Amino acid sequence: MNLAAAVMSGFAVAFLAPVVHRAARAYSGWLLALFPAGLTLYLAGLAPAVWRGEALIAAHEWAPSMGLSLSFRLDGLSLLFSLMITGTGAVVLAYAGGYLAGHPRLGRFYTSLVFFMASMLGLVLADNLILLFIFWELTSISSYLLIGFDSEREKARQSALQALLVTGGGGLALLAGVVLMAQAGGSFEISGLAGAAALIQSHALYLPIASLILIGAFTKSAQVPFHFWLPAAMEAPAPVSAYLHAATMVKAGVYLLARLSPVLGGTDFWYVTVTTAGAATMLSGAVMAYHKSDLKQLLAYSTVSVLGILTFLAGLGTGYAAAAMAVLLVAHCLYKGALFLTAGTVDHETGTRDIERLGGLRRAMPLTAAAAALAAVSMAGLPPLFGFVSKEMLYEAGLRAPLHAAALTAVLVVTAMLLFAVAGAAGFRPFYGGSPSTPRHPHEGPPSLWLGPLLLAGGGLLLGLAPALMENAVRYAVLAAAPGQPVPLKLSLFHGLNTALLLSAASVLGGLVLYGARARLIRFGPARALGRWGPARGYEAALAGLNRFAAAQTRVLQSGHLRYYLLTVVGTAVALTGFALIRGGALPRQPVFGDVRWHEVSLVVVILASILTAVRTESRLTAVVALGVVGVGIAALFALFGAPDLAMTQVAVETLTVILLVLVLYHLPDFSKFTPRVGRQRDAIVAIAAGSLMTGLVLAAAAAPHSTGVAAYYLENSYPLAQGRNVVNVILTDFRALDTLGEITVAAVAGIGVFALLRLRPPGDKP
Repeated sequence: MNLAAAVMSGFAVAFLAPVVHRAARAYSGWLLALFPAGLTLYLAGLAPAVWRGEALIAAHEWAPSMGLSLSFRLDGLSLLFSLMITGTGAVVLAYAGGYLAGHPRLGRFYTSLVFFMASMLGLVLADNLILLFIFWELTSISSYLLIGFDSEREKARQSALQALLVTGGGGLALLAGVVLMAQAGGSFEISGLAGAAALIQSHALYLPIASLILIGAFTKSAQVPFHFWLPAAMEAPAPVSAYLHAATMVKAGVYLLARLSPVLGGTDFWYVTVTTAGAATMLSGAVMAYHKSDLKQLLAYSTVSVLGILTFLAGLGTGYAAAAMAVLLVAHCLYKGALFLTAGTVDHETGTRDIERLGGLRRAMPLTAAAAALAAVSMAGLPPLFGFVSKEMLYEAGLRAPLHAAALTAVLVVTAMLLFAVAGAAGFRPFYGGSPSTPRHPHEGPPSLWLGPLLLAGGGLLLGLAPALMENAVRYAVLAAAPGQPVPLKLSLFHGLNTALLLSAASVLGGLVLYGARARLIRFGPARALGRWGPARGYEAALAGLNRFAAAQTRVLQSGHLRYYLLTVVGTAVALTGFALIRGGALPRQPVFGDVRWHEVSLVVVILASILTAVRTESRLTAVVALGVVGVGIAALFALFGAPDLAMTQVAVETLTVILLVLVLYHLPDFSKFTPRVGRQRDAIVAIAAGSLMTGLVLAAAAAPHSTGVAAYYLENSYPLAQGRNVVNVILTDFRALDTLGEITVAAVAGIGVFALLRLRPPGDKP
């Protein structure tokens, strides 16, 4: 198996998931979890090669003329993300089987979840910018399906649409940015752009390129002011929240920043923009999380805060910041995934997520309580959990910031205090204290609901006790995200008494104070004011305005009257094309008609008279005959000017058309004038203008110098390339084969439509 096969196999398994579910039923989650578990083992087996510096690449030609290929590349950064995606995916699939047991659409849910996993895996392994964008959009589409899984609920549908619109809009900005970057750097391959950083950063389009890519990353990773879609997406089932919004999708933007930092980073614009956005997001997310009492909302806003920290670290651009980012990525994946899953279990078994109604659940749910406690300790940054290691590295990265180190570190400390209090509310408040007041009697769930959280939380404990296990993974992720900045890395629970340790202790003390005073402080409600006037309301107003504008323009443009559609199309074409003809001076001042003979003039007179008759007559049959005369006259012109093939085709078409029209018109009521005189006069003006435009185009074409290059090519290559001596037929069937195929397709579709209409007529009706 190579990298491409590993990614594509995910899509195959996604489409087979309903079949597996129908066959295995209650065990389908466990069975499907074997696939990402196998991918995890496969990728882990490649780790030694990555750590030896070997380039693991799988490339397949896609559009060589455009410099595009289906290329995948595994390095330290993509390996770290890939292991999180597949490892967490295995846990979540097993959990989903128990959480959604008996749900009638569970098979479809598995399809969406595995499809998302494959898309995310393709995103982090893609080495081609366009390929990365394709997987980027696939994650948006599959997450839309997952967030809106409970489609009967309007709130779930609205949240799914909101996530799709926000991340999809960012995706469009990303597409524009990567195309411009490829033009500036001369390659669509990310690995090929690594050596073009100076060229891109000195390019006149550097600011637009960086801005567009940052918009894409910020929308995906829920940075202020685009953060509001992530908490709203908590309408999704708990497995979705744990997977998409703790371990994978929301970190796609962080991955993009880390991946492109060697190309776009190192400038003042990058440093100021990314660190400012990260700092604003980490602090505002923590404040809003502090005020929430719904377990999933509380965890969602704390995820926004951590995403801000990760973005902040990506903006610093130092090797130590990249190392801290890699450690925090893993720590957050473990503790936040476990907390989301335990929140889902609590909701599943008690019927509520309100921490004000929960308490004392450890007696009824001891295993879930143990997983939540371990995860909360890691989130709070206490030893001996891996979250403590990540927090110390975070403080050290802030202290080593190139600019404004003291102010940035202060923001980190305040954020850590708030997140400490949030961790206590999420991991301890529901399980300790008084008896719960819940809709259902609390009890421990099946193994699928507590085993996954225990594995994730236990992983945080294992890495905290033995952080050296992560040293190679972090070191080589840094080499990919911050090349040229080696870090003498030694992960440890204790580095001696230093500033980072003192700041950690201060954040714990401050967090304890905030946790104890939480009930009193949340009454001030600054987060509620932000909810009333924040970006979420701006999104709602913008969407409502867009819908009103769409309705208004639809009433104008989609009136339901074909004549108005034709008037709009023809009038616009006449105005634009006529303006271009006149302004460009393409019309000849004195048209030369050449040697015009009397029979040609007579034929034109007959055609014009027939047209006038068809327009003026009140008899449908007369109008049909007149139109037939026009068609035959055109066929005669073709024959006179050396195109007998076209003449014969024209005669055949006109004959069939006249017959069909006569058969149809025979059954219609008597002729009536529905259009008033003013309307007919307007139509006449538009028609004359359109005819005049066509005349002008013909005269301009006749006056322009003719090149014989195309004609000579067809004459020379008709027989050698297409084995045909009739040049016109060869052009139609070989050189313009796609055009002819399109015409055949249109005819086939029309025929199918006619057949369907005939089959749909009521029984007993005669054709």
